[in-house]
Amino acid sequence: MNGHAFEFAGTRLVAQGSGALWWPEQRLLCVSDLHLGKSERMARRGGAMLPPYEVRDTLARLERDIEAADPARVVCLGDSFDDVAAAGALEDAALDWIARLQAGRNWVWIVGNHDPAPVALGGALVETYEDGPLTFRHIAAPAAQGEVSGHYHPKAALSLRGRQVTRRCFLHDASRLIMPAYGTYTGGLRWTDPVFGELLPGPGRAILTGQRAHAVPLPRSVATG
Repeated sequence: MNGHAFEFAGTRLVAQGSGALWWPEQRLLCVSDLHLGKSERMARRGGAMLPPYEVRDTLARLERDIEAADPARVVCLGDSFDDVAAAGALEDAALDWIARLQAGRNWVWIVGNHDPAPVALGGALVETYEDGPLTFRHIAAPAAQGEVSGHYHPKAALSLRGRQVTRRCFLHDASRLIMPAYGTYTGGLRWTDPVFGELLPGPGRAILTGQRAHAVPLPRSVATG
């Protein structure tokens, strides 16, 4: 697994290059903001006609992460579906694929702002999930400690050898970890956005996704708010 190991809230976690989070001690794999069915939702609402391959691509990457880690528990950190109708419109092949991924392990769906209603799939549906010192929820809560959240789809932009490189990223300080979006068609919010300065007063780090996860300090404008 091409991950970057780091300490957070007294735990040892691994940020994977795919955007998944691995907690070896608990055999817990966490992914955020799958947004399955985004292409269907955009077409339904008269938006851009995107190639309808994102469900297949997202589930294929998730399957690879699950096969590599063999987790006992999978936590989907909210906005797993682009909206309730998109969840209902998933093809039988996708539903069967999800059922295969769930087989033999505990599966937790955390409620997001895009998918607030229960979904007709296996697993538990909860607002928050607590495990030891960590609390998993979709949107960051004020003054939280040991919190793992998603929602904002952070991405980092770096200048390397004269060219701009943009990657999805994990952001964290001592109290809070914000996950990147895992879904294929998800956009992102730049790591210099003021919201991250408020949530991560620092000092903090970004862990960039890609072929190999790589950690860099948060820009000062973020770390200081």
